[in-house]
Amino acid sequence: MNRGAQAEQWAVRYLQQHGLKLVMQNYRSRFGEIDLIMQDGASLVFIEVRLRRNANFGGAAASIDVPKQQRIIHTAHQYLAGLALTPPCRFDALLMDDVQGANLQWLKNAFDA
Repeated sequence: MNRGAQAEQWAVRYLQQHGLKLVMQNYRSRFGEIDLIMQDGASLVFIEVRLRRNANFGGAAASIDVPKQQRIIHTAHQYLAGLALTPPCRFDALLMDDVQGANLQWLKNAFDA
């Protein structure tokens, strides 16, 4: 398993411990990919998991730039189009320095659609 997949597995366990329920992992569309789709109460949460070993070039948060956000948003819209009802949604980011969650940052509502 590669480092990105390991980080995502760790993120799923962490978020489940905080009450979220996994809906789907690695949802792909022609626009891009969403790492995790989880349920948090009545809300559907689209989560980007970012693993960075150092803060050079801005670190994990800076790597979720506007073009990346737009790809995630378009992919989320495609996912939502397949649902009968559109639930409240948000976009979160889970940032960490290694696959065990070192220096974890959970950014709720990391960006808006």
